[in-house]
Amino acid sequence: MNRLSQQTSPYLLQHAHNPVDWFPWGEEALTKARTENKPILVSIGYSACHWCHVMERECFEKEAIANVMNEYFICIKVDREERPDVDAVYMDAVQAMGVRGGWPLNVFLLPDTKPFYGVTYLPPQNWVQLLKSIHDAFTNHYDELAESAEGFVHNMVVSDTKKYGLTAGNKGYNLAGADSMFEHLQRNFDMQRGGMDRAPKFPMPSIYKFLLRYYDISQNPEALAHIELSLNRIALGGIYDHVGGGWARYSVDDKWFIPHFEKMLYDNGQLLSIYAEAYSLTKNPLYADRMTQTIQWLENEMRSDEGGFYSALDADSEGIEGKFYIWTQDEMSHILGGDFEWFSKIYNISANGNWEEGHNHLHLTQPAEIEARALGINLLDFEARYKGALNKLFTERAKRVRPGLDDKILASWNGLLIKGLCDCYRALGDEHIQKLALSAGQFILTKMTKEGQLLHSYKNGNATITGFLEDYAAIIEAYLALYQISFDETWIEQARQLANYTITNFYDQEEGFFHFTDASGESLIARKKELFDNVVPASNSIMAHNLYVLGKMLDDSEYLQIADTMLSKMEKIMMSDVQWVTNWAALYCMRTTPTAEIAIVGANAEAIRKDFDRFFIPNKIVMGTAKTSGLPLLQSRTEINSQTAIYVCYDKTCQLPVTNVEDALSQLTSI
Repeated sequence: MNRLSQQTSPYLLQHAHNPVDWFPWGEEALTKARTENKPILVSIGYSACHWCHVMERECFEKEAIANVMNEYFICIKVDREERPDVDAVYMDAVQAMGVRGGWPLNVFLLPDTKPFYGVTYLPPQNWVQLLKSIHDAFTNHYDELAESAEGFVHNMVVSDTKKYGLTAGNKGYNLAGADSMFEHLQRNFDMQRGGMDRAPKFPMPSIYKFLLRYYDISQNPEALAHIELSLNRIALGGIYDHVGGGWARYSVDDKWFIPHFEKMLYDNGQLLSIYAEAYSLTKNPLYADRMTQTIQWLENEMRSDEGGFYSALDADSEGIEGKFYIWTQDEMSHILGGDFEWFSKIYNISANGNWEEGHNHLHLTQPAEIEARALGINLLDFEARYKGALNKLFTERAKRVRPGLDDKILASWNGLLIKGLCDCYRALGDEHIQKLALSAGQFILTKMTKEGQLLHSYKNGNATITGFLEDYAAIIEAYLALYQISFDETWIEQARQLANYTITNFYDQEEGFFHFTDASGESLIARKKELFDNVVPASNSIMAHNLYVLGKMLDDSEYLQIADTMLSKMEKIMMSDVQWVTNWAALYCMRTTPTAEIAIVGANAEAIRKDFDRFFIPNKIVMGTAKTSGLPLLQSRTEINSQTAIYVCYDKTCQLPVTNVEDALSQLTSI
């Protein structure tokens, strides 16, 4: 066993038995590289990464290849989920080299940690040849490597505002600007299958967050049509686990048919939010079913006894990608018995398989009941029999060897999941979902917060690694959501404290954005800022949302000013290439109209809040108290004739209080 055996990361532990003399990222390895004047190989991946496993089996487990690595390099293994700062720095460098990023990410550094070359997956013969070529270059052409490395480092430390030409706009947020963003984004829509017109297909929740807010302000039917087409296909396609619930990371094709089978907490947390909002808008029962089933999966398989949620399920089991999820025709026939004939028609099950090597994967293009009618399948008790068939498959599948579980708990991803649970609770009104959300929030507060600072990762009873901006952004967002489903002022106070900490320790006053790393954290060769939204929104865009909402809730002009500056500086990119800044664009949409400030005061505040939450009103904050509160929006608010009162306000100006939700909704729609 190598040094990784002392780590807690499941990904690092997977490599603990490699003959490679792996180090974890840290001073021991970096000092050894400087002392011995050896180049550093940093190999970055994560536990659910299929090609990371392939490269381990083909290269890192082989004694002969390990000998070359050990002789020529100081070898460092990094879990990108534990150290997103290290991953971001070297991913940026590799992309600057003209290499398409991905994992495993293998980067070669000089002893001073400056990068000079990088690749992703390579088969063994190519890998060994590269190792020898790098050794030769380091030995015989060091000056050229050093010059190249300096160029890459210079590129990484250039100011983000200079690199992207970010300057404060006119702060004039309007529907015409939102229309323009929609039209640009629409050019890349897949009009037949939903999502964006490319393969592989990632869910990209922030795109639908933008579209939902754009539809709210525009009522553009084309936006709603694409929302529904996309969410229907993401809910029905192979990217969704029809048997057990939850979404896989992406579809390898452009039809949402075959997933890359790993399930990530961050995808599922965000998709819960999107489906909750879409359900509030459309009342489509498919969306409610997917939320309910996914939450059941999360609770049963991904929740720790302490209330936090684990990170991921592997794509592989027994060394085969997707083996846990696929079926032969004979297997299904044996399990389903009399239900097999009609079930196999709905899902296009065959002896040859609808996937590969005689295996079948469950996938629909329209709801099962509609598909059944189209195929002439008429069963009086169809819904019960359909659910019964899926339950039979679930029971049988549970006997299989499960995919590997990455059981570290990350603050940032739990924040996204808590927000998703809060949104589902607001849409569905299920008190059990509220309890799960509050329990997870309490876990973060008690187990992953120390002296006002967040810690990034938790495992085996210990929280480690100084929190990153992604942790603060996601947890502040989660706490604001928890306040609005409970009216417990603990959460809004915790959000305020964390926001103040980020401004003090992450904010770059000159550039107007937040660094990714804490000023008190480890210094790397570059201190990055995360500006562009991807599968997970940029931590800066989440912070802009947070500061806007918190500024409204607490009447704090500093929060509002920072949020406004950040958003205005991104306006140029929103107008030119919005697909990379859709979470920013969602905030832009909110700013085109006044945000509704809803204050509920009185003994019946909780019940009225629940009634309000059934409706699709994305541009609102909701605050409440059963008695009195010192929060600005609630100060001096009272019941009306001993009845709970609802105050609908815009920019601190309130309409006459009312005592029922219908009248309050009328006030909202009259603006």
